[in-house]
Amino acid sequence: MSAPKKVVLAYSGGLDTSIILKWLQTEYGCEVVTFTADLGQGEELEPAREKAVMLGIRPENIYIEDLREEFVRDFVFPMFRANALYEGQYLLGTSIARPLISKRLVEIAQETGADAVAHGATGKGNDQVRFELAAYALNPDIKVIAPWREWDLTSRTRLIDFAEKNQIPIAKDKRGEAPFSVDANLLHTSSEGKVLEDPAEAAPDYVYQRTTAPEDAPDAAEFIEIGFERGDAVSIDGETLSPASILTRLNELGGKHGIGRLDFVENRFVGMKSRGIYETPGGTVLLEAHRGMEQITLDSGAGHLKDSLMPRYAELIYNGFWFSPEREMLQAAIDHSQQHVTGTVRLKLYKGAATCVGRRSDHSLYSEAHVTFEEDAGAYDQKDAAGFIQLNALRLKLLAARERRLKR
Repeated sequence: MSAPKKVVLAYSGGLDTSIILKWLQTEYGCEVVTFTADLGQGEELEPAREKAVMLGIRPENIYIEDLREEFVRDFVFPMFRANALYEGQYLLGTSIARPLISKRLVEIAQETGADAVAHGATGKGNDQVRFELAAYALNPDIKVIAPWREWDLTSRTRLIDFAEKNQIPIAKDKRGEAPFSVDANLLHTSSEGKVLEDPAEAAPDYVYQRTTAPEDAPDAAEFIEIGFERGDAVSIDGETLSPASILTRLNELGGKHGIGRLDFVENRFVGMKSRGIYETPGGTVLLEAHRGMEQITLDSGAGHLKDSLMPRYAELIYNGFWFSPEREMLQAAIDHSQQHVTGTVRLKLYKGAATCVGRRSDHSLYSEAHVTFEEDAGAYDQKDAAGFIQLNALRLKLLAARERRLKR
């Protein structure tokens, strides 16, 4: 790959990406544009601007953008229409953020005339795959630079030495090895590494940042109502809110009640297993609510087919194929299934659990007349079940008869 002339760097303002910024300048002698996305990670982003200026980046080449609404509206909500869970448990908080960051990296590269983008993901993880597959899907000619796969700064000591030689500020707690690494956005926090690497050892309490321990959560349950339109949450307790505002509020409620903790050993796309601690309070509440809404509005055939597609859909997101045709095909089917998923769900939040306790909808398929144990006024003829059972039993009878015949 020829040396890039101008690179757009996904820049957090932290030590690692600051080192990458300086490394790009020294290794390639190229111009660097920094891009910092506010996805609801809860950190002040202006220090990233100040550090970029200090490292020689011109103000017009510093991009700091609030993408919270776009993140929830165009990425999180479509994923939640599918009830997506990777390996049955993980709500894909990190995975779903990467395509949006990549999208903006590629767009900014086009806007600024840059010929490359760069990221700070390591060569052992999933994020390198997610960033790069998304970038190539959006611009097949873009160059992608992954310093962790190229440089010789292979230890924390070497990184610190490089920072000191290049006058990059180092926070005091960064001089030793951090106890674990954290990725955060409006959907979740993810903690991995160091004190969490032994899956046999319980995670220390200090790892959890977004949720109260369930045993310390309020002793009184809290009830809330979430309104849905066509599969997306639109209100909480009757108040219409924007997508990002809904998730922010559900994070507050879920976190207070200790909801959404997950200690998970997952299979990374690159082949190894890794252990992570995830906190997804608002997402866990939202998943329970959406499931409750679908229970009365989604036809059984459509619902069961949708559930069978979900693991494949979740795997595509986890592996970085958000911008693939197969994900878009599945999304079209999922979105079609949501046209009647409209109504209100009542939830109980208590000691680490979000439980659906009521649902109502003008689009409901639930018929009390058909399921009642009382008189049903002719809504359902129970004698019809006999023929239904006989037809479904026919092949089982034939199989049993064959087994009996062969044993004689």
